Amino acid sequence: MSTTDEAVRALLLLMPRLVGRAKRVPVPEQLRSFAPRHLSLLSYLLFDGPMTVNELADRLEVAPTTVSLMVGELGRAGVLERAEDEQDRRRRIVSVTEARRPAIEDWLARGARAWRVALDPLTPAERALFVATLRTYESALE
Repeated sequence: MSTTDEAVRALLLLMPRLVGRAKRVPVPEQLRSFAPRHLSLLSYLLFDGPMTVNELADRLEVAPTTVSLMVGELGRAGVLERAEDEQDRRRRIVSVTEARRPAIEDWLARGARAWRVALDPLTPAERALFVATLRTYESALE
């Protein structure tokens, strides 16, 4: 791409196809009523491990009450569980239940594989620039 306008045109044509393909990834049966709006929450718990509601709220950039409601919904469905924090018994740690973990991992695996194919050839600096660019794009849309 020689100009910014050419790159913008290419991305405007590409983005709807990317979103369309992402939406066609089948959601596991037991997650169909929750998965689309809880994808980021489930991803954080799988990739980063169990954490508190406040930690999830910070990462998702939403209020803790919003996360608490989502965790409650997913907990009633048997997707998430809350356990007492061993270091501070006043805190609750949220994690994916072992019964639902395989379905969630399988669901996210296709996207993770595709990102690895796209990102592996890049240098660490190029990967960081790519992620920063997508974040800037997201912010500019708001």
